[in-house]
Amino acid sequence: MNFRLVIEFTKREFTERYAGSVLGVLWTFVWPLVNIFIYFVIFSKVMGARLPGSSSTFSYGIYLIAGIVPWTAFSNTVSRSATVFLEKKGIISGIKISLAYLPFYIVLSETVIFLITFFVYVMLLVFKGHPIHGQFVLIPFLYLVQQIFAYGLGLFIGVFNVFIRDLKEVTNILLQIWFWFTPIVYVVDILPDFTKKWFQYNPAYLFIKAYQDILVFGVSPNYHSLITITIIGHGFLALSYVCYKKLEKDIRDFI
Repeated sequence: MNFRLVIEFTKREFTERYAGSVLGVLWTFVWPLVNIFIYFVIFSKVMGARLPGSSSTFSYGIYLIAGIVPWTAFSNTVSRSATVFLEKKGIISGIKISLAYLPFYIVLSETVIFLITFFVYVMLLVFKGHPIHGQFVLIPFLYLVQQIFAYGLGLFIGVFNVFIRDLKEVTNILLQIWFWFTPIVYVVDILPDFTKKWFQYNPAYLFIKAYQDILVFGVSPNYHSLITITIIGHGFLALSYVCYKKLEKDIRDFI
């Protein structure tokens, strides 16, 4: 029953978002095309941005999209999961559902958007003659680990956001800061040497760098980093579930 409800919430996510529009759910396909056009053409061709060490006109656009697409799925999952209990309080009081299932519909809806955007991105890589190699098979695993981390972090914040409403705004601010402390629009090589060692403590850098290695540079990701982010993701998942189980009754009473 819980899983069927999650699927139904996911369907409603798209139907209600574009209710009354002419294109309807087709906007789900339009937005990725627009975003990729902006990142790929505007930044590379109009602004003339270049990836250091590469003479390709579109190299920076390829690099930029490789980081922004997974980051968007990750940050949206965290920020939306952080408020899901308050936004769905009417459903919680009217339908018997495990609260831990609610963020799953957000994970699923962000996954749909990610898959569409990533497909458009890969087609663009093929069109521009960018090499597609065997390391691409790691992308599903990388995305799964990333979203486990996002779900765990979002659920953890969501539990306490019920009692401390300011956490919503704090989370959005911290995600913005986190974005700029992760090399997505810039490369690590341009930074001073003494700052580079600190990136290993940034969980987002671990999975973003893996995407960049695979999609942009055509090399194998750092497997130690993949193991690390897997451990971090499952650690947050366990921590958030423990907090949720201890506070579940209080959450239902408070909202």
